Amino acid sequence: MKASKRLRRFLRSPATHSLLKPGRNCWRTESVSQTGLLVDGGDYYRAFYRAAQAAEHYILISGWQFDSGTALLRGAEAEDAQGTIHLLDFLNDLCERKPALRIYMLAWDYSMLYSLDREWFQDWHFNWSTNERLKFCYDRGESFDASHHQKFVVIDGNLGFVGGIDLCASRWDERDHRPDNPLRVNSDGSSYRTFHDLQSYHVGPVARQLAELFQQRWQIVCGDCLDLAAPDRGPRPLVFDPSIPLAAQQVAISRTEVPQSRGDKPILEIRQLFLDAIDAAERLIYIENQYCSSEALSDALVERMRQFRRRRLEIVLLIAKDAEAFLEQLSIGIAQSRIIRRLKAVAAETGHSFGIYYPVSIAADGTEVPTYIHSKLLLVDDRFLSIGSANMNNRSMGYDTELNVAWDDVPGSRLARSIRDARVNLLAEHTGLDAQAGERLGAVDGLVDYLNGLADGGTTRLRHHPTRSLSEENLWLLTLFPNGLPFDAEIAREAQDKPGDRVADSFITKGLTSLSRLFGGWGASTG
Repeated sequence: MKASKRLRRFLRSPATHSLLKPGRNCWRTESVSQTGLLVDGGDYYRAFYRAAQAAEHYILISGWQFDSGTALLRGAEAEDAQGTIHLLDFLNDLCERKPALRIYMLAWDYSMLYSLDREWFQDWHFNWSTNERLKFCYDRGESFDASHHQKFVVIDGNLGFVGGIDLCASRWDERDHRPDNPLRVNSDGSSYRTFHDLQSYHVGPVARQLAELFQQRWQIVCGDCLDLAAPDRGPRPLVFDPSIPLAAQQVAISRTEVPQSRGDKPILEIRQLFLDAIDAAERLIYIENQYCSSEALSDALVERMRQFRRRRLEIVLLIAKDAEAFLEQLSIGIAQSRIIRRLKAVAAETGHSFGIYYPVSIAADGTEVPTYIHSKLLLVDDRFLSIGSANMNNRSMGYDTELNVAWDDVPGSRLARSIRDARVNLLAEHTGLDAQAGERLGAVDGLVDYLNGLADGGTTRLRHHPTRSLSEENLWLLTLFPNGLPFDAEIAREAQDKPGDRVADSFITKGLTSLSRLFGGWGASTG
């Protein structure tokens, strides 16, 4: 117990120690020459397009979903582009024009439950209708119904992208999230809702570590050992404009991976990273996420709020207004509603400031259109920042394959100031306020009260989250499933206690086999 308390004090120290501990809450830390954020699909797709054009040796693309017809450029940029701007044709054209270039794509082998939302026979289409140096492989991991959820790209071992955005349908949007944007359409011309997400970029040696991670996963699920040797060149200049640069010299890589064979322990670095960051918080916790249903993370927030001798926190959550699909409402939605009610109650009891919100845009007829929050961001005290693929649900903490990156520094440094600037930048997007509000959005003390005032007034984009678990027409289901369907159970603790057992065994022992088979890999909807 004494050793545990000493470790917690060490991790919380804001003056000299980093939260990032390889072997505990991250795989590795590595240096970068340039790093930062790309906000929303428009900025990321443009950056990917331009970076891929400059590729010389290889492009590695890992994702939960791809769509061959996804337009990487829109509007005037698409009209000015030389050649195709649609994903698969663009990648194939690169191979045709560059004889030394190889492209590898790794995608989750999705459940049939979501077959209507996916391109059929994609492995055949991507492999046999394209250049022989473009290789596509489905991630058919050994876990029962886990999904491959890592979303990252590596180009020539010099540049990497990591975050929550897939190169697929219904992800592109611009930062104003206007409801009537004619460019926010899929390849078939259908429109979709406004959509917010984040991707990071990294120039320098960390890209080689990301390439190694891709190699490991490819060999596990595809059976081939990729030779990615390339000339050792110095960092190349950026060929795109960052949304938000960060003044960092290193970045950490954290993972969630289930055991591939009996006797191995699961990799739960992201889970531990989030727990350590929450426990270390002294002033502010700022979260953007698709969900807030993780038992482990909610317990950590409650524990931190109940440490009465420590400073009271400002806790800001931005999450999607409604669950995306019916099964999510029945599982994650119900659990999330219960967790948020608990967090609100504990905050009121302990004197912490707790605010939960979602942004809207106003249509021409005055209708409020919620912007779907799909980002996966955790920021603490304007000195720690993590983004990636991991949702704040139980699956991402201990079941699906996930990948996050993190930056950490001491208060008052250049990195800490740029992390604060990133928070202000994002809050300005979500509220619709201009740069003149930056000073007020950047203040920590009283931040929740200020955001509450904006949400109360209804004159900005910010709204109070209703915290309901189900849409109005489905409320009757609570009589059948008062605790929700157990497809997002907290299984990480069991996996640690019984290393080598398939994580799915915990579902089976709970008598969920039939439901899991009925709904298959329902986790696809967490994309």
